[in-house]
Amino acid sequence: MSILVLADHDQGKLSPATQRVLGAVATLGDAADVLVAGENIGVVAEAAAKLPGVQKVSVADNAAYASQSAEALAGLLSGLVDGYEYIVASAGAVGRDVMPRLAAKLDVMPVTDVIAIHGADRFDRPVYAGNAIETVVNTQAKKLLTIRASAFAPIKGDGQAPIEPVSLADIKSVVEFIAELRTENDTPDLGTAQIVVGGGQSFASAENFKMVEKLAAVLGAAVGATRAAVDAGYAPNDWQVGQTGKIIAPDLYIAIGISGALQHLAGIQGAKKIIAINLDPEAPLVKLADLALIGDLFEVVPALTAALEQRLKA
Repeated sequence: MSILVLADHDQGKLSPATQRVLGAVATLGDAADVLVAGENIGVVAEAAAKLPGVQKVSVADNAAYASQSAEALAGLLSGLVDGYEYIVASAGAVGRDVMPRLAAKLDVMPVTDVIAIHGADRFDRPVYAGNAIETVVNTQAKKLLTIRASAFAPIKGDGQAPIEPVSLADIKSVVEFIAELRTENDTPDLGTAQIVVGGGQSFASAENFKMVEKLAAVLGAAVGATRAAVDAGYAPNDWQVGQTGKIIAPDLYIAIGISGALQHLAGIQGAKKIIAINLDPEAPLVKLADLALIGDLFEVVPALTAALEQRLKA
């Protein structure tokens, strides 16, 4: 059983999602090879080599892979998959983009957004916005998987795998990278954060939404937002949680002024504990929450933030 994992990285740092993908494939039994593709990615490769469960790190260091375009990465992978039974990536933006293209090149059916692995060929994935779980039996010789990283614990321990360059003699790309628009913030990664504080349209303005950011900063949490809040311009797009945003599975999710639309609930089903703060006791998310605080968010959130600040200073 041979496994190749496409490393997820950003701005010169190995994403925590890769550690969780390795945790997922560890249930298959064998160590995995990891492919790190990008430009000037020596630090990322070294970080990947130190993870347990890694047999070898292959490095494709070239400007052609700097933008992580699906076309370039799928072309690279298609030349490296001989001898591998499993080709695996996280179900993040890159993995979701690359795997369908690679599947088309290899003429196989990918299994996407895997949330549980029951054996060598049996996988669970959510369907119907997470309202049902589908068990897929994949008996193809090559199994292409994207893993919902938040559904698996990160692999732990130390490793020291060898790092080997990949031969890049025949690089072809049909796309040209023009520019990237990036929202800069210092908050934890939303997809792997242990605590997430989310806000909805009830905040009524981008200025008011800063209350969510302040509470999250006190807790060392990531900031999430509903699609309505993002569409209204209160929060950037990459904070959106839900079926059309990011899937999260924190230890604690504090949902403030969020009614609980189906598309948002689809993104938070993996949260271990949910606290809802809402004026409406009949809101779906209030009924779903482990603990609900019924009150005006414009009074509750500042008071809660101040109390936590005071408690942390004590």
